[in-house]
Amino acid sequence: MTSHMTPEEFRRRGYETIDWIARYLERLEEFPVMSRVKPGEIRGQLPTAAPQVGEPFAEVLADLERVILPGVTHWQAPGFFAYFPANSSPPAILGDLLSSGLGVQGMLWATSPACTELETHLLDWLVDMLDLPGHFKSSVGGGVIQDSASSASLCALLAARERATGYRSNERGVREELTVYTSNQAHSSIEKAVMIAGVGREQLRLIDVDDTFAMDVAALGSAIEADLAAGRKPCFVSATVGTTSSNALDDLRAIGALCRERGIWLHVDAAMSGTAALCPEFRFIHDGLEYADSYCFNPHKWMLTNFDCDCMFVADREPLIRALSVLPEYLKNEATQSGAVIDYRDWQVPLGRRFRALKLWLVIRHYGVSGLREHIEKHVSWAREFAGWVDESEDFEQAAPTPLNLVCFRHRGGDALNERLLALLNESGALYLTHTKLADRYTLRMAIGGTWTERRHVESAWRKIVEVASDLKR
Repeated sequence: MTSHMTPEEFRRRGYETIDWIARYLERLEEFPVMSRVKPGEIRGQLPTAAPQVGEPFAEVLADLERVILPGVTHWQAPGFFAYFPANSSPPAILGDLLSSGLGVQGMLWATSPACTELETHLLDWLVDMLDLPGHFKSSVGGGVIQDSASSASLCALLAARERATGYRSNERGVREELTVYTSNQAHSSIEKAVMIAGVGREQLRLIDVDDTFAMDVAALGSAIEADLAAGRKPCFVSATVGTTSSNALDDLRAIGALCRERGIWLHVDAAMSGTAALCPEFRFIHDGLEYADSYCFNPHKWMLTNFDCDCMFVADREPLIRALSVLPEYLKNEATQSGAVIDYRDWQVPLGRRFRALKLWLVIRHYGVSGLREHIEKHVSWAREFAGWVDESEDFEQAAPTPLNLVCFRHRGGDALNERLLALLNESGALYLTHTKLADRYTLRMAIGGTWTERRHVESAWRKIVEVASDLKR
């Protein structure tokens, strides 16, 4: 007979689990930021077969500490400066816990009205909080929480494909040579999207960039004209607000005007940087966004809302819904057929969906707009201070502009030295950085945005970088 936890036991074990998480957060600075385990080391400590009978919960928590924790790279550590941040926060953790406790499957409005209506309302809040174009509100287009910006880009491309083919791309004999455009600095999810959507990788045009690593608009125009002349049909442009490599900002206004003139769907990927628009002084990043057909940003990167939570907006919901809607008999219900509700299953690839809005709701209500702004402003301030230290150094140089919280820099000693420097820094356990290549030169990335990061951690990281670099030069 299956033995469930009683409510009383669940309460007791829940307290123990929360206590473990709280102790973990208190100990973040004690761990090497990047895990030091070797491939297969974690699996080697696990039993070869699942237990035949249930085990005491205390033993599970003990193994979490003994086996799992050494294999964790600590994304929440204040010395984590790699990739882009993946913010978590206590309110978001509690929101996820509440979502799990309710166990909602929010595919339809009817399957849990609160799941849908809270999400719709929060996305409308965000339009105002980030000062996005009004047509992204639910009264016109609307917003939806996707799992990631990768899914948002795919859904936008599917909608663009259908609109460009008169919603006939799934009919036999309807074959148009559609083309897609993005910069050669854009996220790899765009390439994956063209593969999944059936457009084809060979139909993706990677546009050259200017000296700030933003898309070259003239080159984009030339590529579109060449495809039109060859009888192809340009259907989708993905512009980036804050590229992964360098935080470059594409010129949305110029790109948008070009897309509007040619009837091309413009998607704007602001996965990391979009959160900065909470602050009026950083809203320049969205200049020209009114041209966009779709837009997304990730609260799970820089807005204290743990993964997964991407906010996607569309100026017109019809192409998205028509591209993704399938209504079998077993999902039909009075509310859906009335047309008075949103069924978010029609706004995404999967049918099922979790109650993600709860954690975002708790974050916004706990911190308020002013608290979220402070979170962003201090990181940008520290990044600019770090960039200043780089500029003052005889040994280091910036490799790209620093509009927000990412500093791209390198040692003047060349690629081999920079590569060795990165390896030694990460091996030290004191911090974790990642690299990219800009203008074909090995470049270090310092992404400042952790929930628990303070100025002292940024300053300590710089001292460590200088110290290790000095040792390498000897």
